[in-house]
Amino acid sequence: MDNVLIQLVNLTKTYHIGETEVRALRGVSYTIKSGDFLAIMGPSGSGKSTMMNIIGCLDKPDSGQYLFEGAEVSKMDKNELARMRNKKIGFVFQSFNLLSRTTALENAELPLVYSNVPGKEQTQRALAALESVGLKGRAHHKTNQLSGGEQQRVAIARALLNNPALILADEPTGNLDSKTSEEILTIFRNLNQDKGITIVMVTHEADIGAQAKKRIFMRDGQIIREDGN
Repeated sequence: MDNVLIQLVNLTKTYHIGETEVRALRGVSYTIKSGDFLAIMGPSGSGKSTMMNIIGCLDKPDSGQYLFEGAEVSKMDKNELARMRNKKIGFVFQSFNLLSRTTALENAELPLVYSNVPGKEQTQRALAALESVGLKGRAHHKTNQLSGGEQQRVAIARALLNNPALILADEPTGNLDSKTSEEILTIFRNLNQDKGITIVMVTHEADIGAQAKKRIFMRDGQIIREDGN
């Protein structure tokens, strides 16, 4: 069990929207090992985004256990959850979530702005991260001068800044054409294979999910099947 990164045990989550009760997760249990590249798949409303938000410490389950490297996340307070997000997890979203009118380098440096890392080291680490995603020559370009694929690469570089154990990618190719999507997925595969970073990717697209090593399929708040090696 020493290579287990995440354990989810009988997680439940219910949302109340007006008078409507939405049971987003109905007793989900799953184990993610260090070095996994997992795709969470399923139609809209299947529970995949709720599961990702809980893994990313953006939401808490109503019941059940969530363990990250053996620590019980489900009992952490807001400050502890914020530290987990900052130190252990890198996020990549469909909409890139970059600051406008700032450079690729400034965006990549963001996770270190409130850290104790000296400014020069912040810049060096951000430049190294940009180089690792093929953007060495675009560091000083502003976001509006970058293509969609380049903006997503900046987002990946930013996610790498704190050397996370886990990268969570929410529909990371949703706004990209097929060629650019393949380039982004190649970056994820390289990070997974060469650096051993665990990647959990949410997608509803079968061809994107097929790029992961493992896949779980969700419906009505439950995992209905799993495949992959």
